[in-house]
Amino acid sequence: MSQSYDGPILEIKNLSISFFTRLREIPAVMDFSCTVMPGEAMGLVGESGCGKSTVALGVMQDLGVNGRIVGGSIKFKGRDLTTMSHEELRKIRGSEIAMIYQEPMASLNPAMKIGRQLMEVPMIHEGVSESEARKMAIQVIIDVRLPDPERILKAFPHQLSGGQQQRIVIAMALMSKPALLILDEPTTALDVTVEAGIVALVKDLGKKYGTSMLFISHNLGLILETCDRLCVMYSGEAVETGSIHDVFDVMQHPYTQALFRSIPLPSANKNDSPLVAIPGNFPLPHERPPGCNFGPRCDYFEKGRCDAKEIPMETVPGNDRHQTRCLRFQEIDWNAPPKAKKKFEKVEPGKVVLKMEELKKYYEVSANKMFGGEAKVVKANETLSFEARESETLAIVGESGCGKSTFAKVLMGLETATSGKIMLYGEDIQDTPIEKRSTDTVSGVQMVFQNPFDTLNPSSTVGRQIIRALEIFGEGNSDKERRERMLELLDLVKLPREFADRMPRQLSGGQKQRVGIARAFAGGAKIVVADEPVSALDVSVQAAVTDLLMEIQRQNQTTLLFISHDLSIVRYLADRVMVMYLGHVVELGSTDQVFSPPYHPYTEALLSAVPIADTRVKKKHIVLEGDIPSAMNPPPGCPFQTRCGWKSKVPGNLCEREVPPMVKMAAGHEVKCHLSEEQFASMEPVIEIAAE
Repeated sequence: MSQSYDGPILEIKNLSISFFTRLREIPAVMDFSCTVMPGEAMGLVGESGCGKSTVALGVMQDLGVNGRIVGGSIKFKGRDLTTMSHEELRKIRGSEIAMIYQEPMASLNPAMKIGRQLMEVPMIHEGVSESEARKMAIQVIIDVRLPDPERILKAFPHQLSGGQQQRIVIAMALMSKPALLILDEPTTALDVTVEAGIVALVKDLGKKYGTSMLFISHNLGLILETCDRLCVMYSGEAVETGSIHDVFDVMQHPYTQALFRSIPLPSANKNDSPLVAIPGNFPLPHERPPGCNFGPRCDYFEKGRCDAKEIPMETVPGNDRHQTRCLRFQEIDWNAPPKAKKKFEKVEPGKVVLKMEELKKYYEVSANKMFGGEAKVVKANETLSFEARESETLAIVGESGCGKSTFAKVLMGLETATSGKIMLYGEDIQDTPIEKRSTDTVSGVQMVFQNPFDTLNPSSTVGRQIIRALEIFGEGNSDKERRERMLELLDLVKLPREFADRMPRQLSGGQKQRVGIARAFAGGAKIVVADEPVSALDVSVQAAVTDLLMEIQRQNQTTLLFISHDLSIVRYLADRVMVMYLGHVVELGSTDQVFSPPYHPYTEALLSAVPIADTRVKKKHIVLEGDIPSAMNPPPGCPFQTRCGWKSKVPGNLCEREVPPMVKMAAGHEVKCHLSEEQFASMEPVIEIAAE
């Protein structure tokens, strides 16, 4: 394998890819160009449906039966991939170009041990012996920082966590030291702390092996941390490309600017500088507008000019290989503030509407009982205590498995508590399952779920589903009244009234989530539990849905319990934050208190793991070792002690022996930790923003 090639590793020129259906040709990618030099990491950014993954599949020559390259060329080390035979492609794929997909289990054989899957790569591509392949497999497991390589070799994929599976897929891709590694959203399904470890790993291994990378993501913060250059895509076209510094700090395309205005950077604030959502919707591939694809949603659109002809990529003078697909880029004042800058009065929280005292939720796992063993207990929630007020947003933050959703289910009455109290408007509800709750209680506490696709009935119209909720909650005295109320709810969530007659399949993800929100507010909900309500949505849609939740909250004095692992959004919209780890509340305080030191060591690690799309931000990097322990077998003492970097500073193995007490740091700020006052006082900020 020749690594000495010094021209571009990947050179894509004027690439066009279409998919052919019985009805029509659907252009997925048009006139796309990009160059990746040796050792360079190129980010490909854009919202779902913009063609990023299609470009990657074009490079892999894996477009399926319907996909076809209809123009342009893709050169790998100077050779055109589009003209190669199947035999030549097979030699290159896997050995010189490797791809890592979003879902690790899609790349692993569930019936085959990890060791055998890793060893196959060099045995097939390089013809090495079995014993040599085994040595290479152990080395690569050590490289991807997995503990106990011998145990991993003998394990089946299902015996590993999601983060470990993704590391194995990366190990497999790197076994043959490819010249080009394509990563398609490799960390979307993972927790932020696991993501931080994998991102650090990919960067280190890229340097170690001299691998060039094409990193596909919708997360601009992640691209900032991993790439040297990036290319922003919109609706099948590259609209801006250049170095990270040029595109982030001197952007020259309206879509790039709109994208940055719709993500919660540290400078955004829900009252003083709210996010600006991009108006309108993404065009469907067969309904693109004439001229500029972004035209109908652009603040700088000029009729008769921007829609007159196809717009080519143009070079931005004075910058490093910086190009933009905008006719007006030299006329626009890029530093002018957004026109529609709104400001809101800060709302003071009202009376306490929800109070939890010493809430515990344990599950008994009875698989062992069948074989005469003892039943094991999963401690999903351990002594949760907090209160939430009217008009307040309380964010509940933590990684998967920390008990956030269990607590939401207990509150909703889908589960009953093991012990402790839940007081809703002064009434005990912890032992009352949902079917025994009064209509007022049920309509007063509603939930917006993470995945809008799973919560709507596919065979019923949008209007009918909202009316059904109104009937259940006893709203309105006649069908006519309920229909009118349903139309008002569509107005509330900013959906056109004609959507009442549409089926869920005719709606985009963001529109479906709005229907879910309309349904949650059908009974005049006073407390809304939003469980990761924007994590399945595109960046620009996230801003609109978040804005909508805030607006409804201002109108209805709703109490919002916002469950999330995305600390950027939490910082933007929460008044108070509760950090959970393995069933315990480890920190509770106002947003300002939780985001500035002193922190709980886990909060500190979470903050350092969040990718922030701002070149002025300086971050301390803390990569947590190991995986989250199982709730069935939690560690003794402090739940976080197996991964804590501060543990060695506490004398006498105290962290391993005793669960720490809740320590009051300041008014309203509590931390569950054994560290002393002096140690807390010595903590430095994780995130600092450099002065302009």
